[in-house]
Amino acid sequence: MMHRRTLLGVLLTVTAPSIAAAQGVQTAILYKNPQCQCCDAYAKVLQRNGIAVTVKETPALAALKREHGVPEPLQGCHTLLIDGYVVEGHVPVTAVKRLLAERPAIKGISLPGMPAGSPGMDGEKTGPFTIYEIGDGAPKVFARE
Repeated sequence: MMHRRTLLGVLLTVTAPSIAAAQGVQTAILYKNPQCQCCDAYAKVLQRNGIAVTVKETPALAALKREHGVPEPLQGCHTLLIDGYVVEGHVPVTAVKRLLAERPAIKGISLPGMPAGSPGMDGEKTGPFTIYEIGDGAPKVFARE
């Protein structure tokens, strides 16, 4: 009987991390301007979609964006760091999950500005969002949603 319990314990120890990874729970840090409320709304969207987000207010957001290689034309109102990538602005969750699943050799992705109807932003979506790659060289389209 002891042999079965030991074997069961070993199997649970080995498979438990695999089960957690399969559930896709990610953790992220969202850096935002202290006065911005749409950033908090975006964090809630991510949390509802299985991404555990820690929100950190910082007056040095511009420096953080430069540090992570986000060019000025691709900047949004907040910066999310997740699993080695930077996600800039109100990027739809489907694009974030695609980034994490495909793991391309880029710094991250961006939905520049604060487009109406994007996750965490009020208003009606007026067309597809263009999400750009953040990398070396000219920006390339990562997705249109």
